[in-house]
Amino acid sequence: MKTTKLFLFLSLLVLGHGLLFAQDVTTVEAIDENIGENLDLEAVASVFTDSEDLEDFEKRLNDPKTQISNLDLNGDGEVDYLRVLESSKDNTHVVTIQAVIGKNQFQDVATIDVEKDDKGETTVQVVGDVHMYGPGYIVHPIYVRPPVIIIWFWGPVYRPWRSPYYWGYYPPYYRPWRPHPRNVYRTQVNVHVHKDITFNRTSVRQSKTAVEIQRKDSKKDYSRNPSQYKKSSDKAATAKSKAGDTKSTGKKVDDNWKTASEKAGKDSKVKDNKVSVPSNKTPKSKPSSKPANKPATKPKSKPKAKPKKGRKN
Repeated sequence: MKTTKLFLFLSLLVLGHGLLFAQDVTTVEAIDENIGENLDLEAVASVFTDSEDLEDFEKRLNDPKTQISNLDLNGDGEVDYLRVLESSKDNTHVVTIQAVIGKNQFQDVATIDVEKDDKGETTVQVVGDVHMYGPGYIVHPIYVRPPVIIIWFWGPVYRPWRSPYYWGYYPPYYRPWRPHPRNVYRTQVNVHVHKDITFNRTSVRQSKTAVEIQRKDSKKDYSRNPSQYKKSSDKAATAKSKAGDTKSTGKKVDDNWKTASEKAGKDSKVKDNKVSVPSNKTPKSKPSSKPANKPATKPKSKPKAKPKKGRKN
């Protein structure tokens, strides 16, 4: 009898303990399931692959010519500038992408975890912010060859990148553009997704260290109060209908502005320091197999004729 009572007591204790923990579990969902459709993470991973360093990556994310992003979180009728911040610990680097949505206001959009294991193999995961994409939205790119930027993280010229730009202060190349309808954006951005990269989807974030690092840079100003920006969005929609189909704000762009790596010349800093990877891209111009000037086979001037021999008397 005592044994039965003890068993029942322990069963109730375990059940109650389990219910207590079950109440602590909170499922975070995306604020709007359509938000994540305005920044294609496969396109982000492709742009990351093409970049020489993180400054170059930020430039490519905000290039008004390619328009990789279609995010307008603050609802002002212009696509938000995306700043890039990077933090690291040992062999783990976390690249945080944040939308600049107001004065001293930022929102995490996605992170890129770059981690090297004990065997020297590097894993890359592009993780969508849970409030933007919902839980477990992770893209894992598989590269045929390691991109230059991956080697750059462990190369001799590596420097941490912390974007110097903020609300009202942007690089000269940047001009805000109007967001497109989602179906138009999907068609346009698909051009920038690399076909030679395999994109695996997973819901498991591999690096625990990356989660720890990310907390240092995390900003959630939009997700804390989305209704605040909803009002701005409604006003922007009204203003946009009056403005017509203008594609950009008209801000002048400095097309000649270059990143530090571009200023160094056509060859990136990484290659200059003998850290590079094979490229499968076709060169823009064929290397010359012939010298510019043909070597002269004849002297420029003919030698003077020999003097005639005098007649003998």
